[in-house]
Amino acid sequence: MRPRAADALPFVLPAAALVALLVLPLVALSGQALGGGLGPYLTDPTVTAAVRLSLLTSALSTIVVVAVGTPLAYALVRWRFPGRTLVQLLVDLPIVLPPMVAGIALLQVFGRRGWLGDAMAAGGVFLPFTTAAVVVAQVFVAGPFYVRAARLGFAAVDPALREAAVVDGASELQLFGHIMAPAARTAMLGGLVLAWARALGEFGATIFFAGNREGVTQTMPLAIFVGFESDLTVAVGLSFLLLVVSVGVLGVAWLLGDRLGE
Repeated sequence: MRPRAADALPFVLPAAALVALLVLPLVALSGQALGGGLGPYLTDPTVTAAVRLSLLTSALSTIVVVAVGTPLAYALVRWRFPGRTLVQLLVDLPIVLPPMVAGIALLQVFGRRGWLGDAMAAGGVFLPFTTAAVVVAQVFVAGPFYVRAARLGFAAVDPALREAAVVDGASELQLFGHIMAPAARTAMLGGLVLAWARALGEFGATIFFAGNREGVTQTMPLAIFVGFESDLTVAVGLSFLLLVVSVGVLGVAWLLGDRLGE
């Protein structure tokens, strides 16, 4: 059904205004980056160090998220236990929590004066302002995206399949490996992609908990922050790289969403 122009106008104008607000800055950023050539951006030592560190830490944090998040998502779907709703709420909380608050909260636990600071220091472990702190911060902010997606994937598995496997004598590990995980793999993969993208773009928790040391904790978003104050070409180049990655992640998420809806 095609509406009349007069009827559509009250909807088209505000919709067009929002689309323009969302699209024009990205077009301007791409034009600025591509207009000067990407060579100077990609060969800048600050850029290469930040890209290398971002790829390393986001890959490690994603591995950790999948390793610990999959059992959590599975347990939240499979079993009823006291406090289950509270656990779900707490796991989802970092999604809406301001990243700076997350960084300060991590310092209250793992900092030198934090809850675990003395015990860690006694064992010779100093976590804040290290590369490991970057991974911890990324796991904190990105983990909930994967757990939520995996939980929805496990919950969508046909109960008849689960019951049939249990009746046939399948153990919990067999049920997970042969029924639940294969059936929920698309949702799990989508959550993995979103978690990796969130980890790659993490800024607030990282700068508060891990600092901004070039080559050690300075990821791409932190290098953009520094470049905005000292070298705009670095900020523009890294911003464009993150924009390209974001477009790729969004495309993958859409493809996985289409498959999940089949």
